[in-house]
Amino acid sequence: MNTPENQIARCILSGFEKHFAFFREITSGARERFERADWRAAQAASAERIQLYDKRVAETIDKVRATFRIAELDEALWKRVKLCYIDLLQRHCRPELAETFYNSVFCRLFHRKYYNNQNIFLESVAEVGELIKRYRLHLSFYPSDGGMAACVRELLGSFYFGLPFENLERDTRSVVAAFQQRSPLQAAPLEELRIDVLESLFFRNKAAYIIGRVVHNSEQHPFVIPLMNNEQGSIYADTLLTRRDQLVIVFSFSRAYFMVKTPMPAVTVDFLRSILPTKSLADLYMGLGFQKQAKNEFYRDLLAHLRNSEDLFVIAPGIPGMVMFVFTLPSFPYVFKVIKDRFAPQKDVTRFTVKERYLRVKMHDRVGRMADTLEYSDVAFPKQRFAPQLLLQLREAVPSLLEWEDDVVIIKHLYIEKRMRPLNLFLSQADAEETRTAIADWGLAIKQLMAANIFPGDMLFKNFGITRHGRVIFYDYDEISYLTECNFRPVPAALYPEDELSAEPWYSVGPHDVFPEEFLTFLTTDPAQREILCDTHPELLDYEYWRERQNDVEHGRFADVFPYPPELRFEPGR
Repeated sequence: MNTPENQIARCILSGFEKHFAFFREITSGARERFERADWRAAQAASAERIQLYDKRVAETIDKVRATFRIAELDEALWKRVKLCYIDLLQRHCRPELAETFYNSVFCRLFHRKYYNNQNIFLESVAEVGELIKRYRLHLSFYPSDGGMAACVRELLGSFYFGLPFENLERDTRSVVAAFQQRSPLQAAPLEELRIDVLESLFFRNKAAYIIGRVVHNSEQHPFVIPLMNNEQGSIYADTLLTRRDQLVIVFSFSRAYFMVKTPMPAVTVDFLRSILPTKSLADLYMGLGFQKQAKNEFYRDLLAHLRNSEDLFVIAPGIPGMVMFVFTLPSFPYVFKVIKDRFAPQKDVTRFTVKERYLRVKMHDRVGRMADTLEYSDVAFPKQRFAPQLLLQLREAVPSLLEWEDDVVIIKHLYIEKRMRPLNLFLSQADAEETRTAIADWGLAIKQLMAANIFPGDMLFKNFGITRHGRVIFYDYDEISYLTECNFRPVPAALYPEDELSAEPWYSVGPHDVFPEEFLTFLTTDPAQREILCDTHPELLDYEYWRERQNDVEHGRFADVFPYPPELRFEPGR
């Protein structure tokens, strides 16, 4: 058929296929970058891949407009276009991603009043269940064939690296011993076990992860084996993770965007759901690097939650931000952040600057210490679900970003993040042990951000959150900068005693100057907290330490950042 609707549908699908081809090409290079230990190239590839989607959508829109002279919406035509598109996806390997690409094209062509299920895929019709039944993207190994050691050896050797293992027999023994110590199936008869691993490795930061599960009757228990490059021509297995709470951190919202080859993403996601049942579809697609699909799945989750809940959106707990206005729905584990129309005088930023910094974080390696954000435009909320006080303050803080349509509030631009407990609130109620653990992890978070060339800018505890797993995560980006942009200085000696009593500094301060020895002064007035900081991370108060970390980054020396405790490593002192 060569009807206009069929031609438009094929044009959009062609744009999607072009996008996925580029996506797959960049992703496929992850193995080579890992083998070369080219960590700078790995970071650049991740940033490039994130930008691909919008470029391909823009190209497709230009082609649709130019070829079919599309100006205003012809609803009857576009309903037929959608039906043709559905027909084209009947035997497609990535139908859910293609639906999302169609939505992106339509939503940038036409006004939001036309965003309904007749015109776009608010509800998916993709038959991913058939894909999951028909295809498998994992390998299976049987410990009964030669024993657990032979099984692990075969598993480790099945990924065909261009580099040899540093010591395959040692790593085999380490994995087997860890399985016997850590797996809940350690006592199960070998003849009753099956080990499944995804046939593609998950590359991120400086590691390649083997993702698998041990199956015993109806039980399925997850495991992950991180492989590391020793940067001397060989690789090694670093540990074995067997608990779901450990895997949740590996796949956390602060570590998304693995590089993993997956011709049928729905099949890979189904495997991941079998070992991470608490993770949403949005979380898992984000983990695979499909952030637009994640946004689509998240929005469907939000709409479903609104239909099945009755509580009201309220102002988020914590100290109000000077740049962002934040609200939340108590029954939904996320916060909604809107850039204010006016900032506090001491904030020398603009709306454009803030958006640029949030984009910088999106593109950057977040090393498990910065929250990922979902960015949306023209989001419609039911007005009756907003608490009166929230509506009042929204009108005061962001009038330029609000539109009203009948019983709907439309927010023109916002960010959505996983909700965490602000660190300052946590510390105000924590006991001595909890305080020490949290502050020690805050210092570790700062050091890991340094390793990724990130300086938080505003290091106050209120700009960090603590997850339900006790990890400290940075989430306020309006003052963030690259570590290499900063000028770390000692505080000059005072010329006169009265200088130290002055409210103003007696020395000049440039726009990029940072004085680490002052951190303790403004971070906390609590003597116990100050003592913990000085005890656990005294080097953070030393400008020379910061300069050394700058030098590491400038010379391409990227520190190892592990998403698991060092005591779990096979050789913690490597």
